[in-house]
Amino acid sequence: MRQSQLFTKTRKEAPKDEVSKNAELLIRGGFIHKEMAGVYAYLPLGLRVLKKIEHIVREEMNAIGGQELLMTALQEKNNWEKSGRWSDEVVDVWFKTMLKSGSEIGLATTHEEPLTALLSEYVASYRDLPFSVYQFQNKFRNELRAKSGIMRGREFLMKDLYSFSRTQEEHETFYEQVKKAYFKVFSRVGLGDLTHFTFASGGSFSKYSHEFQTLTDAGEDTIYLSKEKNLAINEEVFNDEVLENLKISKDEVSKEKSAEVGNIFTLGTKYSEPLGLVFADEAGEKKPVIMGSYGIGISRVMGTVVEVLSDEKGIVWPKEIAPFQIHLMTLGTDEKVAALGDSVYKMFVDKGVEVLYDDRDVRAGEKFADSDLLGIPTRIIVGEKTIESKTFEVKDRKMGEVRMLSLEHLLNEFAA
Repeated sequence: MRQSQLFTKTRKEAPKDEVSKNAELLIRGGFIHKEMAGVYAYLPLGLRVLKKIEHIVREEMNAIGGQELLMTALQEKNNWEKSGRWSDEVVDVWFKTMLKSGSEIGLATTHEEPLTALLSEYVASYRDLPFSVYQFQNKFRNELRAKSGIMRGREFLMKDLYSFSRTQEEHETFYEQVKKAYFKVFSRVGLGDLTHFTFASGGSFSKYSHEFQTLTDAGEDTIYLSKEKNLAINEEVFNDEVLENLKISKDEVSKEKSAEVGNIFTLGTKYSEPLGLVFADEAGEKKPVIMGSYGIGISRVMGTVVEVLSDEKGIVWPKEIAPFQIHLMTLGTDEKVAALGDSVYKMFVDKGVEVLYDDRDVRAGEKFADSDLLGIPTRIIVGEKTIESKTFEVKDRKMGEVRMLSLEHLLNEFAA
């Protein structure tokens, strides 16, 4: 991508009503556009990041046998009434509307009910189990608060995985596989060291659940963390009974602010029984399928990365999810510099390297400031000094270290 052709522009300031750091930086960098509170459009740079996070999650879900599908966002109330979750008193974040025929419908907050109903047409025998399915889809929640940028949206991209098992033991085996897969995901996106397995409430899904909480002052949750046992407890279930069950004392935990980036639920037969998802076991006896639900907020992960990995100059993207790997820029108006920049850019593109090429006719200070804001891992400068010394200045965005490399070494390192 040539930066001169990128329709988005950087901004010195974010909208005055934006209070979250992640939204401020992402808007200023041209990654997202705010439509309204809690609703954001993803622009070319932001979409590249979002898709890379999605790709990582897809790889890890496929690795544990997940089958990808795509459900509908529009929901008829019948299935939700069977589970008791159509009522606003039970689920208070519904967006509901009416069809022209007069039928009431909702925009999905999650997909346990419709998926359970769908699978009742495909599951009949113990031979059909176990399996898991997942999707990436925009979810809609009528949040009362929407002041955390893309970390809490009214419309947001989510990965939701659902498992279907014959026995509780079979379910627990898969549950542990998901737990390990989630830690791989958060490590790959750059949040591994700050993310903790957390005992929590199950909300409308189950009595208890487990969350993956990332430590950040921007988080809306409070957890009590035992660093020695690498286990945390959400404040909402922090009581003597839970402490005793987890064999943790109050003396060994510290109170921390955090943001939930993932969750996993044991659903049991909460949805399979009312929606008729049953199977015949080896003896021919009908039994309800045992289910689990597992979510990762893709856009929330993106916002959390910005919150915890940015610095005073801008965003610092981890390499695996950065919109581009290299930010190549030319300095000055010398035609030889421009020609060399074009040549190096073409070499990178031909080698399949993801590069944003700042070929704009603007001052060097503006280019440097924009580069720091955008947070691409490696900056490579082509200037008059490059022509003279035949070496390129290469700067690491995270560490700040600067190296001088010849063209040969440059290509060997980044285009191998």
